[in-house]
Amino acid sequence: MSSEIAAKPGRKPAKPEAKGKAPHGPKYALGESRVFVGDSRELLRSVPECKSGSVDLIFADPPFNWSRDYDRLKTGETWDDRSMSDGEYLGFTRAWLDGCVDALTPTGSMWVNIPDDWAAEIVVHLKSKRMHMVNWCVWHYRFGQNTTSRFINSKVHALYFSKHPAKRTWNPDEVLEMSDRAAIYGDERTFNKKDGVAAGMRVPMDVWYGQYWGRIQGNNKERRANHDNQLPEVYLERVIRATSNPGDLVLDPFLGSGTTGVVAHALKRRFIGFEFSPANAKSAFERIGLGMVRSGGVRGMSTAIFPNRRKSEPDKARIGKKPAGA
Repeated sequence: MSSEIAAKPGRKPAKPEAKGKAPHGPKYALGESRVFVGDSRELLRSVPECKSGSVDLIFADPPFNWSRDYDRLKTGETWDDRSMSDGEYLGFTRAWLDGCVDALTPTGSMWVNIPDDWAAEIVVHLKSKRMHMVNWCVWHYRFGQNTTSRFINSKVHALYFSKHPAKRTWNPDEVLEMSDRAAIYGDERTFNKKDGVAAGMRVPMDVWYGQYWGRIQGNNKERRANHDNQLPEVYLERVIRATSNPGDLVLDPFLGSGTTGVVAHALKRRFIGFEFSPANAKSAFERIGLGMVRSGGVRGMSTAIFPNRRKSEPDKARIGKKPAGA
């Protein structure tokens, strides 16, 4: 989760209304990747590409209003939602959502990573802005925070919207995975597809899980120091490959540990990231320069939860081949 809109020590969090600071350039730049330091609501109204509606893809992982102390570096310049009411938080959320909608091209797409608490409100608001819902996906992980008072949370919602109901970038071949029918049963039906998808493969389902899809714990190779909320690279790789093209402009209004920038830069997209905390911005930019840890790490893999149930292995020679005439 991102943690980037700040309040000075002893001050309440920023109110939903942006202050209207003067536009300024990026703090950091590497090739066609740029990181701006400031309030995302202000930057969405001032950065030229956002003002002109030139953004092809937005991925937003905002603060969740969970009363957490995100200031691991003790700078006094990170988001503090401990005194933010639900009404203030929803006002803040609607403000940055509106800025994102305006920043998109007429064929642009937008993803929001959000927990149960606010998913419904965000869906309703985006629909009121005439955004088209393509998918309500779920990122599922096995290690939720333990509790005995209710069922343990083990998911976050990945809300996928497009500005136009039909004209949007969609690259299913970039994110195919091995189907359960092929991985578990070697079922002939999956090798004789009529829908143009490669033999033994499928477009991923709307619940995302599997190897490398878990929460980024302290011993994970992807773990970035000083960030306790970090999304796995495979998540952003799926989003960026499927819903943008090389050369497209990708925006993350809450850069956090920098995962969106890392993946977008590695996949040859132009990238803009907004981050209020100067320390977090610097750390995220350094990570963009280091590159991905698991590039292409799960493409074509199986996410089946059962082992092969046939005596013989799946027909590997046939998996991934396009059907005749495709």
